[in-house]
Amino acid sequence: MTTFTPVSRKKSKLRLALTGVSGAGKTLSALYLAYGITGDWSKIAVIDTEHERARFYANREDLETGTFLYASLTPPYSPDRYKQYVSDAASIVGEDGVVIVDSFSHAWSNEGGVLEIKDRIAQQAGKNSYTAWNEAGREQSNLVNTILSVPCHTIVTMRSKMDYVLEENDKGKKTPVKIGLAPVQRDDTEYEFDIVLDIARNHIATASKDTTFLDKYGAVITPELGQQLKAWLDEGTEPERCECCGKLIKPTQKLSIADLIEKTKKQYGKQMCYECAKNATSKER
Repeated sequence: MTTFTPVSRKKSKLRLALTGVSGAGKTLSALYLAYGITGDWSKIAVIDTEHERARFYANREDLETGTFLYASLTPPYSPDRYKQYVSDAASIVGEDGVVIVDSFSHAWSNEGGVLEIKDRIAQQAGKNSYTAWNEAGREQSNLVNTILSVPCHTIVTMRSKMDYVLEENDKGKKTPVKIGLAPVQRDDTEYEFDIVLDIARNHIATASKDTTFLDKYGAVITPELGQQLKAWLDEGTEPERCECCGKLIKPTQKLSIADLIEKTKKQYGKQMCYECAKNATSKER
């Protein structure tokens, strides 16, 4: 039987996506948010796919930016390379740091991205465009899950495009009508994140998804917003993490989180997630 317990807030990490058209200010906004959270430029790591444009924002007196950590991600923009860069960045900045992926759109539609992977699979014998999505979709899901599971704060940027549909006007003619902005990524990818801020060309950000206090937010992003988000995220208790892999410890069908921690501490001297405990047990055999 499923066990339900009273819920409580827990301390958590930021999982935020910034979307916007070119020139909206996604990179600088991400840096401001990250600095507001850390108060330390050296705890911010930027993964730059935008032809090293993030370098333009380093040590700018006019923008009040400092020296952050930086790596340029060049083609191919494969999920495996993204995962490696994100993992390396997270290990460098630590649990209180911020990893910025600028931008996440390249992992979808650029060289080596998921769409190219899908096309390559579809060309194999016995495959087609429809069945290729099974494998390509798994690559995409694994990439998103990797980014969301790192033990530090994470901000991704995504380019936005204009979507148009043909509608009949009052004269009976079909005319293109703008229906809104959509990120250059798989449909609904942005909603995997806890917060999604859409930045307009005038640099005003509004929330299209929010689990915090930003539902009615509408302003230019500053470091103060990062400070406010950190204060909100820190109100709860720190969730239990595996001392081996760093991932959140989750209950199983038979063991609660407390039971799992008690059992692994007794057997291995440290609290472990189910997968790490299972691997440790198999090594002993």
